[in-house]
Amino acid sequence: MIKKITIVAGISIMLLATACKTKDLKMSADKKETVSDKKVVVYQVFTRLFGNTNTNNKPWGTIEENGVGKFNDFTDKALHEIKDLGVSHIWYTGVPHHALIHDYTAIGISNDDPEVVKGRAGSPYAVKDYYNVNPDLAVNPVNRLKEFEALIKRTHKAGLKLIIDIVPNHVARKYEGRNNPKGVRDFGADDDVTVEYKRDNNFYYIPNTHFEVPDTAKPLNGEKNPLVDGKFEEYPAKWTGNGSRLAKPDKNDWYETVKVNYGIRPDGSKDFPELPTGFDTKSYQEHFDFWKGKEVPSSWIKFRDIALYWTAKGVDGFRYDMAEMVPYEFWSYMNSAIKVKNPDAFLLAEVYNPNEYRNYIRLGKMDYLYDKVELYDKLKEIVQGRSQTDPITTIQNGMADIEHHMLHFLDNHDEQRLASPEFAGTPEKGKPLMVVSATISSSPTMIYFGQEVGEAGNENGGFGTHSRTSIFDYVGVPNHQRWMNEGKFDGGQLSQSEKDLRDFYKRLLNFTLNSTALMGQYQEIHGLNRYATEGYFPEVYSYVRWSDTEKLIIIANFSSEHTSHFELKIPKDIIQKWNLKDGNYTITDQLYEKSSLQLQVINGEGKVQITIAPSESFIYKL
Repeated sequence: MIKKITIVAGISIMLLATACKTKDLKMSADKKETVSDKKVVVYQVFTRLFGNTNTNNKPWGTIEENGVGKFNDFTDKALHEIKDLGVSHIWYTGVPHHALIHDYTAIGISNDDPEVVKGRAGSPYAVKDYYNVNPDLAVNPVNRLKEFEALIKRTHKAGLKLIIDIVPNHVARKYEGRNNPKGVRDFGADDDVTVEYKRDNNFYYIPNTHFEVPDTAKPLNGEKNPLVDGKFEEYPAKWTGNGSRLAKPDKNDWYETVKVNYGIRPDGSKDFPELPTGFDTKSYQEHFDFWKGKEVPSSWIKFRDIALYWTAKGVDGFRYDMAEMVPYEFWSYMNSAIKVKNPDAFLLAEVYNPNEYRNYIRLGKMDYLYDKVELYDKLKEIVQGRSQTDPITTIQNGMADIEHHMLHFLDNHDEQRLASPEFAGTPEKGKPLMVVSATISSSPTMIYFGQEVGEAGNENGGFGTHSRTSIFDYVGVPNHQRWMNEGKFDGGQLSQSEKDLRDFYKRLLNFTLNSTALMGQYQEIHGLNRYATEGYFPEVYSYVRWSDTEKLIIIANFSSEHTSHFELKIPKDIIQKWNLKDGNYTITDQLYEKSSLQLQVINGEGKVQITIAPSESFIYKL
């Protein structure tokens, strides 16, 4: 979900502030958690765009003009190449059926009103039917669910696990569950619409008031459409997805969606059982047992059933959109139910408030959260020359107790492309960021399709603008299309620099997948060298990672202009932890295996002569 929340007159966001108040967690920061043996690497792909070979890219182009990718484009060859890049999980973004502007009435799908749809292809975060998939993605839309089920099988055959989105905070303005399993009632079907709030209502209402279309730019860029008439029938009006209580949302609100009610009263108080003190240390099984026999809001049950429906089809996990806008008690309820069915389920949440991280991990039973507002934002500042590297240490130390749970990324569907002028400027300048992001903790690493070949998001799709690859329009993704090479998936059209970049990603990601040190200990050596080492520039950052079987020294140069020459110092306490005696030790770079140096240990302290070029990084292994 594009997170552009503007608070305008008349909008109350009290719900968010009160629903997610931090609980006093007393869990010991040094309590050792059980983590997996190997690093996880997630490849996020915008499913609609991946297989599209059409290069037209007409702003506001139709599906016929600009093309669209299909489930079937993820061939055995394509999936093999993704796995071979160094990937363990693939996140198929935009799979659930969402609101869009294309006529599928012949197969029983109603048309959506362009005045409450963003773009022509529609936002994947305005889900219209949770029990089916986007008809655009199927060769035969009638059989779209079967085509996705076949993709699940191909993905597993390739040795990959797969994740799809669940968007619990809001649904499309015109939600229609045309494919509900037997016994499943539609969202809002049993609501009492005469009141603003009732615990088992699925939505919040503005009684006796008609919804009004917001004052936005012309839908479909002014193109004629029979549904564009300045009206959208919704009576009574519902609260909008971002919490706006206006019958006429602001143009910056998430006006294409309506907010789901999880039993948070309009004053922010909770209308459901709360977790007892101490449940931050309890297992998912204990959380699951706690909720047995408890009365919970209707929306809780509906979303739990949706998650279990997809789990039963073989989906290995979920990425939860704007999870912090939903109370962590619900997550305890749903995630524990998922884990009982599949203990290995991969549960990733979009949470942006650092004060809430531990609640959503420990009480909400999330596996992973986005590390966006701390490491991602800081790396972006560093590469843009707005910060030095020193704060990385503070960030990592502050995350010490939850570092394994903070998923790292530099590119995703919401953010500006790493290679764009608005971010790093070139894909090569992004390399040191990628090395640090992928190696500084035991957390999963995520990359966004096209990132590995330098996609810069220069296209203007219409509703979506440049620097981000549009999630609202039918567009092609040029660098990715050159790698795709008309469906051969062999990089046949890539330039040499693009081939070299993909080779870098392949080397880095595969190393991380197999490194035991990256699942082990971390200690920065930047602080010592920053002020005691001549030639160690402020744009350099260094640290060590180690396990019983592997010891690494990692150095990154964020400067795109300066080569640094210095004698890197390895402090005595690390030499002691590594059980190194005085003498010489060969260290070899693991990325390209072309650089071997001598680490000298004298009087219990290590030192090694380093020359590091602009935007260069080394992962030296002892």
